[in-house]
Amino acid sequence: MKNEFLFTLPNGIRVVYQHVPNTKIVHCGIFLDVGSRDENPANQGIAHFWEHMAFKGTEKRKSFHIISSLDAVGGELNAYTDKEKIVFYASVRDQYTERAIDILSDITFHSVFPQAQIDKERGVILEEMAMYLDTPDDSLQDEFDALMFKNHPMGMNILGRQETVSSFMRKDFVSFFKDHVDTSRVVFSCVGNIPVDKIEKLANKYLRVRQSKRKNIRERAVKYVPREKEITRHVKQGRCAMGREAYPIYHENRIPFYMLVNMLGGPGMNSRLNIALREKYGFVYSVDAHYVSYTDTGMFVIYFGTEIKQLDKCIGLVKKELNKLMDDRLSVRQLAAAKEQIKGQLAMSEENNLNQMMMMGRSILNRGYVPSLDEIFGLIEQTNARKIQQMAREMFDPGQLSYLKMVPGKR
Repeated sequence: MKNEFLFTLPNGIRVVYQHVPNTKIVHCGIFLDVGSRDENPANQGIAHFWEHMAFKGTEKRKSFHIISSLDAVGGELNAYTDKEKIVFYASVRDQYTERAIDILSDITFHSVFPQAQIDKERGVILEEMAMYLDTPDDSLQDEFDALMFKNHPMGMNILGRQETVSSFMRKDFVSFFKDHVDTSRVVFSCVGNIPVDKIEKLANKYLRVRQSKRKNIRERAVKYVPREKEITRHVKQGRCAMGREAYPIYHENRIPFYMLVNMLGGPGMNSRLNIALREKYGFVYSVDAHYVSYTDTGMFVIYFGTEIKQLDKCIGLVKKELNKLMDDRLSVRQLAAAKEQIKGQLAMSEENNLNQMMMMGRSILNRGYVPSLDEIFGLIEQTNARKIQQMAREMFDPGQLSYLKMVPGKR
């Protein structure tokens, strides 16, 4: 990738930096190979809780100083937790780059988890859980994860359960950090108009933490079994999630399948599902198809909501579109259009420097390098109509799809 630099610190932390001229904003983040799948039923939710607690006090900063440090200069400090990663990230004017890196390193590696703050923050998280239950689209996704990855940490809600969140003490955070943080599986990613030697100097200054090794082994995904389930919620619309296990990060079909899913139900208004369900019949406001890849598994899923009387009809229309892709090979024109659309979307995403920083951090953590747009475009161009049809027949096999319906009713 143009103007990209990659180096490794003595403790194993990898640093990836892309120099982008003509910007006054620096985006940077610390990516940890730790997520909710590293939990068990007894400590479910601790990774997300840890993300919250990182802002609540370190060895040299109180909570107020952490949350004010970048806000006071017009910057942003944030974080997120998913199934395989915790990420702390910041965006600031370039003159505050050192402050941002200092804060990120401090909250990541030097949090002290004050018990008083734990007791206070658990209330915040319990409110977040209640808010999530009042957001049917979010809860539908999590319920589908639980259906797909039944009896496995991949299927556990990232927020945790009320009983686990209510039980965490300081020692639980300390031991979870100690057991799961491996400095060779930590990446610092940065994008901005800063000389690379300055980034290297700051990384060596603020990321010079003690080398650590992961003690707990991550439980691998189990064999996928298709399932069906119906749940009731206090909602007005019926909702459906349907999908299955998909290709992991390292699979050769990852990029071609991403293109296929984009054509089926991506953000474009011309996606097959949008035309079939919204434009033709007016049954839905939105319908989306997603493909997410993980280290040893993946997930393909379609989401939509509609009036309950139309729910089964919409499911039938979705199946019809899946069958078309399995039965009818794309024409030369259709394939070319699908390729140009996904390439344009990827190119525009790279124009967003925050997105670029995020992509770089994840890529180094997942694959050890950052693929260039040309490399990705090459994989897209190599994909032919026969390959698309083969993937459709494999991944859209009706006997392998799982279904989750959310219907109006009392909880």
